[in-house]
Amino acid sequence: MGAGLKTNTDLFAAFFRVGMLGFGGGPSAIPLFHAEAVKKYKWMSEDEFGDTLALGNTMPGPIATKMAGYIGYRVGGILGCIIALVAVAVPTVLLMILLLGALQQFKGVEWVNSMSAAVVPVVGVMLGVMTWDFIKKSGQSLGWPRALFLLVVSVLLMEVLHVHPVILIVGVLLLVLVGFRKGGAAK
Repeated sequence: MGAGLKTNTDLFAAFFRVGMLGFGGGPSAIPLFHAEAVKKYKWMSEDEFGDTLALGNTMPGPIATKMAGYIGYRVGGILGCIIALVAVAVPTVLLMILLLGALQQFKGVEWVNSMSAAVVPVVGVMLGVMTWDFIKKSGQSLGWPRALFLLVVSVLLMEVLHVHPVILIVGVLLLVLVGFRKGGAAK
């Protein structure tokens, strides 16, 4: 088997797994993308994954397709991008049609409702672990006082003052840009 075919097969397998197991939408698939791209196949480092995720979150559209498209392109060019996008999206669309049809038929059955509700805490734990990893990484790269300050300010702005996350992200990007222009790169 040639290297290109192996790479394309690996891309399809990795993103097919993410598409099939990413219950709860794009954010719940992030730890799965991380497991495939960083840990299993080593297509990118922890820092590169963090940068990709941060940039992907600043752009409109579903995070799962942005992550799959970028990682696929990075690993296998245009063909890799297409393979990753098809692998992550098509199975999900097909499952959505099948499962929603089945759930509609059995929506009054208690065990079906319980099964659906049981997925939510698992996804919450997966996101919590990923969040903690990003907090640790921010503390290491920015320094703990600066990272904790940004975390507290972000929570206050979004949760107390209801500032939209896009405004917060654009604001932070502008602050960093101004800091670099003044010669005061974040240290």
